[in-house]
Amino acid sequence: MHAIPPPPDEHPATEVTKYRPFNISTFDNSKTHPMKAIIPIAGAGKRLRPFTYTQPKPLIPVAGKPILSYIIEQLRALGIEEFVFVLGYLGDKVQEYVGERYPDIDAQYVTQEDRRGSGHAIYLAKEAIGETREVVIAYGDTLLEGPIDKIVNCDCTCLAIKPVEDPRQFGIVELNDDGTVRRMTEKPRMPRGNNAMVGFYKINDFGALHASLGQVLAEAVDRKEEITLTDGLINLLDKGHVMHTEQVDRWYDCGNAEVLLATNQQLLDKRGYAESTLPAFDRTIIIHPVTIGKGCRISDAIIGPH
Repeated sequence: MHAIPPPPDEHPATEVTKYRPFNISTFDNSKTHPMKAIIPIAGAGKRLRPFTYTQPKPLIPVAGKPILSYIIEQLRALGIEEFVFVLGYLGDKVQEYVGERYPDIDAQYVTQEDRRGSGHAIYLAKEAIGETREVVIAYGDTLLEGPIDKIVNCDCTCLAIKPVEDPRQFGIVELNDDGTVRRMTEKPRMPRGNNAMVGFYKINDFGALHASLGQVLAEAVDRKEEITLTDGLINLLDKGHVMHTEQVDRWYDCGNAEVLLATNQQLLDKRGYAESTLPAFDRTIIIHPVTIGKGCRISDAIIGPH
């Protein structure tokens, strides 16, 4: 029996490591973007336990493929060439997976040892981002469907949004008549709207965001508070930074088991996700749609649907 590794409580210094060069010659779209993607995935995934005791949340499979794979492949289809992964709990498994599954991408790894929230995670990416101005930030437990290309191609900072039933659980934006952001609130007690930010952002000036996050972090030191990306964006908005929004069609927040299972079911119902042909298993009934990993040995079972 293997001991279950607990989430780390002690925090050494931050590290940045380089993986290997990117080498892809073609993309599905006609325009490539000289920008980088930041994927913060340092959390311990407590809401997905017991799965995340031994597996980091981004590598939990949905419809037969890890959550992280959907995100990487979606961004690569849009021409994103360089990735910065902000790692923490079981980060070595993420680095190993990315290296084996995507050996031709330019991947850098930043370790967030001192867990001070998503804003702190993004702040730590500065060295890996370098002088790049335009970045995409994609949360590692979120899958989106919709006009992601419009967000990436926007000349200004642009946020993915989706109306929600209970705005008190999310970061909420209020919009001007022209679609720009007027006000932004993290988990408001008295919401003035229901447009939630859904974990996908195109930032057109990362230097400005980094400075904004640094100011918020400095102010929160004495209170020992975690800071969110929303905190940095609010500070940036207050300084006059223009932000646009784009509504997505579907949003799958895979951070808890209930939504993870619902997402798995919805994706398997879509064409191209479930297995169309499977080997014969002894005394086993397969009820489609399903996906079954390679090398599985199954007998005396009923599998499916979903």
